[in-house]
Amino acid sequence: MSKDDAQKRAELERRRAAIAWWMRLDSGSSTPAERKAFAAWLTADAANKAAFDDICRLWGDLEILRPRLQPAATPGRPAETRTGLRAAAALAGLALAVALSYDEASIRWRAQALTRTAELRSLVLEDGSRVELGPDSALTTNFSAGERRVVLLRGEAWFAVAPNATRPFVVATPAGTATALGTAFDVSIQGARTEVTVTEHKVRLSGAGPSVIVEEGAQSAFAPGVAAVSPYPVDTDQVTAWRRGKLIFDDKPLGEVLAILSRYRHGFVFVIDPALRGRRVTGVFETAAPEAALRAIQKSLGLRAVSLGFVTLIGG
Repeated sequence: MSKDDAQKRAELERRRAAIAWWMRLDSGSSTPAERKAFAAWLTADAANKAAFDDICRLWGDLEILRPRLQPAATPGRPAETRTGLRAAAALAGLALAVALSYDEASIRWRAQALTRTAELRSLVLEDGSRVELGPDSALTTNFSAGERRVVLLRGEAWFAVAPNATRPFVVATPAGTATALGTAFDVSIQGARTEVTVTEHKVRLSGAGPSVIVEEGAQSAFAPGVAAVSPYPVDTDQVTAWRRGKLIFDDKPLGEVLAILSRYRHGFVFVIDPALRGRRVTGVFETAAPEAALRAIQKSLGLRAVSLGFVTLIGG
C-alpha cells in the first residue's frame, strides 16, 4: 500500500469512527464508560476532533428546523412548514450522503462479501464454517495456517463455526474480537457499540479491558476503548429473529431501533429532537414490511412524521 493510500484509508477510518461515535452519543443510551472512551478518542488526535466537528456541523444545522415539525398554528403556516421541511429533508440527505460516502468507499474497498438493503446472504467459508450475513452488512476474511479471521466491517452476521482446535476462529469488529470456543453466535455492529450473542457453546471477547467469556444464551457488548460488559442472559431466538424475517425489540431506544430498521428500508430517517431518540420501543415487526413497522412505532410513541422523497423527518 502506498503512502497516499495509507493516508486515505486512515482518513476514511477516522470519518467512519466519527460517524459511529456521533450515532452512539445521539442514541440516548450511551454509557459513562463509552463517553469516557469517546473523550479519549477525541483528544488523542486533532484530526479526530476535526472529523467529529464536521459531522456535528452537518447534523447541527437541522436544529434550526426542528420547530417545523410541530403542527401549524394558523391557516397560513402549512405552506411555510412544507417549505421548511423540504429544506430540512434536502439538508439531511446531503449531510448523510457526504458522511456515508467516506464510510461506503472504505467498506467497498475492503469487503469480500456485501449485502444490500433488505438482502440476506448465506455463505460457506473455505473451512466449512457457515455465515448468515444480515442486510446492509459487509465482511472480509483473512485465513492463515494458524488462524481463521473474519472482519465484520458493518451490519450483522450469524456464524456457525466448523471445529478446528489448531486454528482459532476470530471475528474482528471495531470494538475488538470475538473468538469462537466451539460455537454459533451473532455479532451486530450498532454505531460504536458491538453486541455479541451466543446461541451455542461460548465465545471469548477481547477488547480494551480484560477478556470476557460469554456463555450460551447470553450477550455482551463492547465499544472501541470500552471493555466488554459482564454477560447477561437474553432470549437468543429474539436476538436472531432477523434470520426468520422478524425484528423483535424489548424496551430498546428509538435511535437504535431506527438504525436497525434502516437496514431493511430505502431512504433515511432523521429524528429532529435528539431527546426523542431515547424513547423506548417494544414490539414485533416484519422485516418485509419496514414502512409498516415505522408507522407502528410512530403511532405507539405518539410521534409525527413527514416523508419527503427518500428522507423521513420525525418529531414530537
